[in-house]
Amino acid sequence: MTHPAPLLLLPDHVVTMDDALTVLSGVGVLVVGDTIAEVADADDLRARHPDAEIVELPDRLLMPGLVNAHHHSGMLRGTAEHLPVWEWLRLHIDPMHRVLKHEEAEAAAWLCYAEGLLSGTTTVVDMWRYMDGAARAAEALGNRVVTVNYVGEHPDFDYFDTLDDNERMLREWTGAANGRIMPWVGLEHPFYADEAGMQRAIAMARDFDTGLYTHCSESEIELADFRDRYDMRPMFALEKLGFFDVPRAMIAHAVWLDGSEVDLIAERGVGVSHNPVSNMKLASGMAPIAEMLAAGVNVGLGTDGEKENNNLDMFEEMKVASLLGKLRTMDAAAMDSWDVLRMATRGGAAAIGRGAELGAIEVGRKADLVAVRTHTPRMTPLFADGGYANLHHNLVHAVRGSDVDLTMVDGNIVVRDGELQTADMGELIDRVRALAPDLFARRSAYLAEQGDPDGLFAGR
Repeated sequence: MTHPAPLLLLPDHVVTMDDALTVLSGVGVLVVGDTIAEVADADDLRARHPDAEIVELPDRLLMPGLVNAHHHSGMLRGTAEHLPVWEWLRLHIDPMHRVLKHEEAEAAAWLCYAEGLLSGTTTVVDMWRYMDGAARAAEALGNRVVTVNYVGEHPDFDYFDTLDDNERMLREWTGAANGRIMPWVGLEHPFYADEAGMQRAIAMARDFDTGLYTHCSESEIELADFRDRYDMRPMFALEKLGFFDVPRAMIAHAVWLDGSEVDLIAERGVGVSHNPVSNMKLASGMAPIAEMLAAGVNVGLGTDGEKENNNLDMFEEMKVASLLGKLRTMDAAAMDSWDVLRMATRGGAAAIGRGAELGAIEVGRKADLVAVRTHTPRMTPLFADGGYANLHHNLVHAVRGSDVDLTMVDGNIVVRDGELQTADMGELIDRVRALAPDLFARRSAYLAEQGDPDGLFAGR
């Protein structure tokens, strides 16, 4: 529920992420309901709005909430290591999905969303299972979520959610929690659906005027698979199949795109989530992000899941995105800090079709805001303007999620003084710790039934 009285936030600096990338000092941000109502001189706002509740934020900067454009909730952190993506899926992830229970999926969503809020993520695109539980978690915790059912619509992948599950989410949850719950249509991968399944997914996205989301071109091996099946590169195959003939289409990873594919998705308005930590951990490759941005693709930034990243810190993701972009091009000027901040805010918002509402601190946008502590070693020295202005560089290359002091979503403060306000974090941790052993035991039993021919799970 949105805060009943106007809130006047008074930080030292405001990183607006507007078109001009303006950084303001000495201003306040007035929030009325779920909306940013004014950004103006702090003393003037105090005088004109004596009824507002004052939120003093000394030694803080205010920035837009971060959009995590690709994520999987889960509870496998630190247990699915040192394998390339397809072996990792076969030996760790798919067996987990075969035995996952509804209550485990929901508990994982609660903990992951809480972790995100504590580190400044206000919107998360979550491809996960039993998404009604994820929606309940977001409704209570206060974050925005694009729910993307982890769908397999193929006889060989009948142990995931189904398009029936996905359609139920669309009917029951679209627009819930003041619009914070945003169900999309999901396919784990185009190959996880047969022809009828793919066409039904496309039709559902059109019928419900929503997005269609899938993984694609994450690993090099997919290029040969698409060539064998369709005699063309992945993005052209998806276009031929109709994946882009929907209100919004979005691809996770897009690592192995060539120039013609980049041009195609730019022309078709397809969003992309860049997930550099996951792509490095699974040795998937380095995505052509500079080329996508130059072509006008809406590129967001994502952590991927807790198992392929090991944390959900979007500040860390920003640093890695910048460094990987420099390494890929062997150009120290590549992936400038502002470019990366755009991806983590406005780029992700645009990719999910919310570019006019989220991603910047401007009048009329949703009040999704994050305050970051500045009186820290990581933000020292601090120059808000001038030739040595470094707020944006420090945010990308120095700050960590633990530096977040306040998180507001939809005009509601959900993290204050670094503490979650909408749930007991200890209880969320304890719940996952209580459920995880049985999930792992059932997964081990399943693998034992299959014989574990590679012996990879012996002693684990």
